[in-house]
Amino acid sequence: MTTTHSSTSHTDLPLQEDVVRSGTGRRLLAATRIALGFIFLWAFLDKTFGLHYSTGAAVAEGEPTLSWIAGGTPSQGYLMFGTAGPLKDTFANLAGTGSDWLFMIALLGIGLALILGIGMRIAAVSATILLVLMWLAAWTFAEGSNNPLIDDHLIYALVVCTLAVLYAGDTWGFGRSWARLPLVQRATWLR
Repeated sequence: MTTTHSSTSHTDLPLQEDVVRSGTGRRLLAATRIALGFIFLWAFLDKTFGLHYSTGAAVAEGEPTLSWIAGGTPSQGYLMFGTAGPLKDTFANLAGTGSDWLFMIALLGIGLALILGIGMRIAAVSATILLVLMWLAAWTFAEGSNNPLIDDHLIYALVVCTLAVLYAGDTWGFGRSWARLPLVQRATWLR
């Protein structure tokens, strides 16, 4: 008697082919994953080195950059002066060296995980926490906002969660190899 094995025969964990049957769909998910990963990684690089896109763009010629390596504070200024709404004081109280480190580690970790296609569940949870906090800090409920409920932070959170549950790291990434690691086999939340 012959048995048919699904693509999970090489690993105990499901693979992308088990949930996304379309090859075009898998490639589109992979492209979305890499692009979203680059958004996070770029934010890390820009804030670290002051590449004059969003970080340091307003610095006058001859003045020092606002980069993290030049003594800038990637989260403190925004938390103290850029937030709005009833949580403004709460966010201002979070500002400090610790918030800078947590913010930058999150940007780097999420960006690399998405680009490499590994640790997608951790990336999804981390990104969702970060993005929901940024959404709350922006307080989109204020008059004059683009939309009082939904903004790009929430859309990115939904996208990264979708990428994780559809195993988007398996296509054009290292997700499949990652899933075969004994540690990931034992601790499936690392998938």
